[in-house]
Amino acid sequence: MSAARTDTGLLLNTLRALEVELHRPEVRGNAARLHALLHPDFEEVGRSGRQWGHADTVAALLSESVPVEGVSDQYAMLPLGPDAALLTYRSAHRQADDGLSRHTLRASLWVRVDGAWQMRYHQGTPAAEVW
Repeated sequence: MSAARTDTGLLLNTLRALEVELHRPEVRGNAARLHALLHPDFEEVGRSGRQWGHADTVAALLSESVPVEGVSDQYAMLPLGPDAALLTYRSAHRQADDGLSRHTLRASLWVRVDGAWQMRYHQGTPAAEVW
């Protein structure tokens, strides 16, 4: 395996782990960790089409009262330079009956700032219910 392929695989694993961390209730309720993971200029276009900035996103995550169990797969990563990468994947919410709803295609732009990766932009788009 080439060094470039190994580096790309390591970066995919790193960004996937950071993305999944943002899905966990204990991180979504931790202001310090959210500020570490989300770039100060963070922007999001949610699956609803609503736009969010950094402050609104952090406030919304901190105020969540009912954690949602999410599932995600089909992660792919495109390096955009030494300090930027695009991560894409599928997600859905797991229901009480173990079914899945709110299928979404997701894309996150990650940038490395002072050696740490931060999400700069995120977009969710409703997707067909195919798993």
